[in-house]
Amino acid sequence: MKNFSELGVETSILNAIQELGFENPTPIQEQSIPVFLETGKDILGLAHTGTGKTAAFGLPIIQLIDTTNRSVQALVICPTRELCMQISRDLGNYSKNKSGINIVAVYGGASIERQISDIKRGANIIVATPGRLMDLMNRRALNISTVKYVVLDEADEMLNMGFEEDVEYILAETPKEKRVCLFSATMPKGIRNIANKYMNDPHEITVGQKNTGNENITHQYAAVHARDKYPALKRYLDFNSDNIYAIIFCTTKNETQDISDKLIKDGYNADCLHGDLSQGQREKVMNRFRHHAIKILLATDVAARGIDVTGITHVIHFHLPDDIENYTHRSGRTARAGKLGVSFTLLNMRENGRLRDIERLSKVKFEKILIPSAEEVRDKKLVAFIDTIVNTEIETSIFDEKVMEGLKPLLAMPSEELVQKFLSLELRRFSAEYLNAPDLNTSGERTSRDGERGERSERGERGSNVRGQRIFVSIGKKDGLTIRTFKDWVAQESGLDYTDIHVDVSGVFSFVDVKEEFAEKVITSLNGKTYEDRPVRAELSGEKPGGSREGRNSRGGDSRGDRGGDRGGRSGGGYSSRRSEGGSSYGGGDRRSGGGDRERRSGGERSERSSYGRDSGGDRNSSSDRSSSSERSSFSEKSGYGTRDGGRNRSYSGGSSRGGSDRPSGDRPNFDRPSSDRPSSDRPRRPRRD
Repeated sequence: MKNFSELGVETSILNAIQELGFENPTPIQEQSIPVFLETGKDILGLAHTGTGKTAAFGLPIIQLIDTTNRSVQALVICPTRELCMQISRDLGNYSKNKSGINIVAVYGGASIERQISDIKRGANIIVATPGRLMDLMNRRALNISTVKYVVLDEADEMLNMGFEEDVEYILAETPKEKRVCLFSATMPKGIRNIANKYMNDPHEITVGQKNTGNENITHQYAAVHARDKYPALKRYLDFNSDNIYAIIFCTTKNETQDISDKLIKDGYNADCLHGDLSQGQREKVMNRFRHHAIKILLATDVAARGIDVTGITHVIHFHLPDDIENYTHRSGRTARAGKLGVSFTLLNMRENGRLRDIERLSKVKFEKILIPSAEEVRDKKLVAFIDTIVNTEIETSIFDEKVMEGLKPLLAMPSEELVQKFLSLELRRFSAEYLNAPDLNTSGERTSRDGERGERSERGERGSNVRGQRIFVSIGKKDGLTIRTFKDWVAQESGLDYTDIHVDVSGVFSFVDVKEEFAEKVITSLNGKTYEDRPVRAELSGEKPGGSREGRNSRGGDSRGDRGGDRGGRSGGGYSSRRSEGGSSYGGGDRRSGGGDRERRSGGERSERSSYGRDSGGDRNSSSDRSSSSERSSFSEKSGYGTRDGGRNRSYSGGSSRGGSDRPSGDRPNFDRPSSDRPSSDRPRRPRRD
């Protein structure tokens, strides 16, 4: 292995990195630095997170900068604020012995006026996030037409975060004659496309296999129920508390804050990092974490991209990431610079498939472990405490007369009582309730109630003939929910077993199917909660589990149930039974109309309007006989969700429709439009004429 001097690094930079503790280059540094300094070629580097990529491009760039030229010569683009600040700090440390180097970091969440002022004073190297960089370019506060070197760091994450168009726009504004260096932990197709478009015959450097994990990381998982994830997390932290310095990854900002608050309340040295924190708060949290003032940091995937902290022993996944490549990035927070680390996953049964996908695509092998019992945690704590006391050296200098005088009450106690009191203080967390807690481990196998794997419906999960109550919940896909995340959230909030819950997720609402004895508990636990800053409302639905409404021929789908959630008692979709002549009319989908103009009669019955096919000239009929042989299922012409406008935006069934309304008088004001204004089924809806 060559040293940095043999790679061609100049003396001023060598002295700086030796003060930082650099001894020998990492593989990515050993291969990249000579190419950068000697060949003048573009570089496409693939290496795991934590292998020293910053120094691989930073050292040669600093060496090649012309300090007599105050224009921007190097541009480093990275996905997050934290990573931008980290790279800027590292480059500053590498160049501290070389005068004339000016590095400016530009990122969102900080004063843009101050950043403009720093640029005007002269900046050789700009480290930037794409959004703020484009903002400065649009203000004409930053000129990148003189750039000689462009580095895309964590390029795969920039693509995952939707920055591909921004990156292409920035690269198009740079000179044609430049060197482009792209570094990434994984190599998705988008990275290859950028390389083909903006790089000129790049020199490819691969450290390890593509899209694989760090071999210094031990990958473990424990199978638990969703409701037991937090107790299992506490057990794991307690059992490893003697050496833990960890990052816990969560899927949402709310979950990150919630678990952090719970851990702090339960006495753990924890804090959190997510997108709702101001820049000042984020920097404060990171400084405390870097200086070990906090031992446990909870973070979302995006917020953690800039975390470059040495010595992290554990990465804990409260949930597995939806994007498999994110697992590589997460676990790369540990085992940095050749050290060892542990990547531990709290797995519920719905995540089994994703775990196997990660094993296959990342080429890592997961080891199943068991969550320790409460007795095992207590026994380990006791052994560690006793070992600490036995091996502590006595400092005789502190035992002066005043100290000995103060110790008399303790010395007067029987030795057994004194030991018991000390142990009571140390082990006070291990109450009888803690020790009597059940085993939290499960097999992790996912089956339906009858032991068979059910079929998956269009919007729901694999069914299992649930009998009980259906609960309407006022959040859905538009709030970022999937079947998995919604079910996890319901299980966590209600404390029910994962297998006792079945869900359907629609655009702006969802359903939860549970046994009757659990219905009140679910409603109470969800009502009044917030999800992603949106208040949650839960109530019993008139629809039975499986999608059918009592007393009506309905085949599931989007039906909202009897209530439909403060929508004026209207149902919201699905197949509705009604008379039709000459063809089907299409009903459903609009949240305020349940497949037509059904209204609730005062006596609890429904009147059903007949719908007509195209060119049908028959009379309008109405009937409450739902078993009629002429009944057909009707659908709506347009599917989707209605607006919350108090009933003004209504949907109408297709077909020509003449005559007055068959709605009973006195039921509700008639907000329907005149029949002359109603759209025909064979032309688009016309605006209402006043």
